[in-house]
Amino acid sequence: SIFSLVVDITDTQAIDDLANQVTKKFGRLDALINNAGITHRSLVEKTDPQVFKKVMAVDYQGPVELTLALLELLKTSKGTIINISSMAGWMPVLGRAGYCAAKSALHQFFEVMRCEIRKHDVKILMVYPSFLDTPIETNALGHDGNKATHKRSMVGGMGSADVMAEYIIKAHKNNKERLFPDTFTWFASVLYKIMPTTFLKGMTKKFASELNS
Repeated sequence: SIFSLVVDITDTQAIDDLANQVTKKFGRLDALINNAGITHRSLVEKTDPQVFKKVMAVDYQGPVELTLALLELLKTSKGTIINISSMAGWMPVLGRAGYCAAKSALHQFFEVMRCEIRKHDVKILMVYPSFLDTPIETNALGHDGNKATHKRSMVGGMGSADVMAEYIIKAHKNNKERLFPDTFTWFASVLYKIMPTTFLKGMTKKFASELNS
């Protein structure tokens, strides 16, 4: 049977209520997949700060609070935490400052957490996709918090969410700690680390349309 609950991941009380219900019904949790996400397409100086707050609340603070609320259940089952992050957490992308910041924070938090809870045999898999065909981009926020109206820019091709799910399941079964499913974007992130000036020039040129949005 399917047991489902719908909660606002930015509502601390709702998260606590969810954790209590899961505890009462199951008493354990084998896997937590933090997949909630929201993005924006807007330049820093033109963006309402509330947009950045919302992106951070959904993409970083929510998954952190949900994980902490369910951690004891995961310890009981020696379960797995799967975080759907983004390559934007590894490298800057024009028009996505808030999103990049949130995914960077998610990456750093759970990399530290992995080391701290390893003794409890709770595994953490970080997934770093690039551009996927999902509603996160079609519902991206604009500078004023409303839906973005301009077409998004990309590097590489559009990936399939179904194929990504298969990659994640395989990585989970193989006890991987990190999944970089898009080789092209992974190389771009490496270029940013070793030749940041070259990367930034190329990225700015590729995403130049964002400057006029």
